[in-house]
Amino acid sequence: MTTEEVVPMDTLARVYLKMRNKISILTQAYEAEVAVLKEQQTAITNAMREQMKALGSKSVKTDNGTVMMKLTTRYVTHDWDSFKQFVFEHKALELMERRIAQRNMALFLSDNPGLVPPGLNSESEYEISVRKPT
Repeated sequence: MTTEEVVPMDTLARVYLKMRNKISILTQAYEAEVAVLKEQQTAITNAMREQMKALGSKSVKTDNGTVMMKLTTRYVTHDWDSFKQFVFEHKALELMERRIAQRNMALFLSDNPGLVPPGLNSESEYEISVRKPT
């Protein structure tokens, strides 16, 4: 790439901010419309749920698609200390999700140089952000 082909950083920043502002304007313009559609969709979902319950069915085939209903259960805790103690006492680590707390791991590695959990891998990439001039 020659110096003639390099777009000045100031131009790139200006165009980037202009695009970001346009995205923001478009997003705001459609937020109200999307909110109305989601509200209507929720009402339709509730109507389908009630009909499915009344029919005692988990699946109904229609000309426009198959409506299916399933029971989903989510488990939460409001006492993490007690929950972690329970997991530890019952050696039930499988009750936890397989996910590393990113900030906590970074802090742990920073505080414990040379101490790396077995099998730990990391990926780093540069991210670009642009702030408006002040």
